[in-house]
Amino acid sequence: MRQQLSNFKADFFKALAHPLRISILDALRTGELTVNEISQRFSVEPANASQQLAVLRNKGIVAARKEGSSVYYSVSDPSIFKLLDAAREIFNNHLIGVRGMLEEIRLEQAQTPKRR
Repeated sequence: MRQQLSNFKADFFKALAHPLRISILDALRTGELTVNEISQRFSVEPANASQQLAVLRNKGIVAARKEGSSVYYSVSDPSIFKLLDAAREIFNNHLIGVRGMLEEIRLEQAQTPKRR
């Protein structure tokens, strides 16, 4: 049972492991979008947008509803935004740490006499 849960989590995160998929999810924060709207917003071919949406849909991360000839995509569970926000916070914290280390290196180099 524990292995199944770990596999589910790994597959879930694999579905998020693409920059366009993350961008699509962020765009869906404001509501439903069609493939054409997504492809225009991110300057990608509709086929590419459809492919990325299919990955998200297969993992249950986005849902689709058809209205006339258009298919509208939305997030299945708004909690995904909490996950994306937490990832952004972790990333920002990491950058702050790296920035601090770089500043320390810069200060050390400034204090070290240069050899000729």
